[in-house]
Amino acid sequence: MDWKEISRRVIEGEGITRAEAMRILLSTDDELLSVLDAAFAIRLRCFGRGVRLHVLRNAQSGGCSEDCGYCSQSARASASVAPKYPWQSREEIIAGAREAHRMQAVRYCVVSSGRAPADAEMNEICETVRAIKAEVPIQVCLSLGLLSPAQARQLKEAGADRYNHNLETSERNFPHLCTTHSYADRVATARAVKTAGLELCCGGLLGAGENMEDRVELAFALQDVGADSIPINFLDPRPGTPFERYPRIRPSNCLRALAMFRFVHPSTEIRVAGGREACLGPMQALTLYPANSMFTDGYLTTPGQGYNADLALLAAAGFRVDDLTQAQRPAENEATPGENE
Repeated sequence: MDWKEISRRVIEGEGITRAEAMRILLSTDDELLSVLDAAFAIRLRCFGRGVRLHVLRNAQSGGCSEDCGYCSQSARASASVAPKYPWQSREEIIAGAREAHRMQAVRYCVVSSGRAPADAEMNEICETVRAIKAEVPIQVCLSLGLLSPAQARQLKEAGADRYNHNLETSERNFPHLCTTHSYADRVATARAVKTAGLELCCGGLLGAGENMEDRVELAFALQDVGADSIPINFLDPRPGTPFERYPRIRPSNCLRALAMFRFVHPSTEIRVAGGREACLGPMQALTLYPANSMFTDGYLTTPGQGYNADLALLAAAGFRVDDLTQAQRPAENEATPGENE
């Protein structure tokens, strides 16, 4: 397979087929570096060597009524798996935004457990968003579960920039992950977000029982809903959850999947998300050849390797942290190291 030729076609505006996407996932270990090099050519053209940092805030943890088999905050998980606490105070959440800005994050992602926000919660959330936007120069992303069109408009009016609601997997595989709401429910929330004028952060979870066809279908479904940002999570099986005995996805398959998503979504922000450290270990730096964004300073219920370690990783691999101004302007191609030295 001529990966460079396919990369050239994508850069010139031609999309890849599902068959080509599948071929990326089925590439051999001997082809892996060639696949990553071809994906990097697309990433370099669209985003240069910049990396956009995101910081998560688990503003309400545990006790979720939904039965997602991978989640330690789910009603199906053992009671002691995840911390449980109600909505944090407005000042605690604003303090988190200040800290995220200090860490050079372009986006602060406020997340709550639960099926959907109640109206009373929405009012407090909107006031908190307004307070953050008035004080901290950072974009605000919210992840609150299923959302009605009216709630999406309310968040937009409050000044929220983005809403996260992942499709997680293909429509075929979704009932394996969750039965208390449907794939169609998730698509409806994604469409409500876009209609309200919010950016849509929408990605998936790999290693949760799907096959290669499911991964390809997810990538193209994210095109259909118009995802502006795609977080890719890798299952790090949590004790006490129904998926606790699942094996972790191999590092090489993580990298193939990220490359495939880059080929399908050449100019979309692709973020390495949960499970990065656990599944990729010393190969983490290679994720940045297809991806241009990452979470730092941990996840919802699990710690990461730490902010300083992430900065060292980026620097050692020759990447740089994008600030908010750089993340908002159109990407420009950059010279690779050595070209102008």
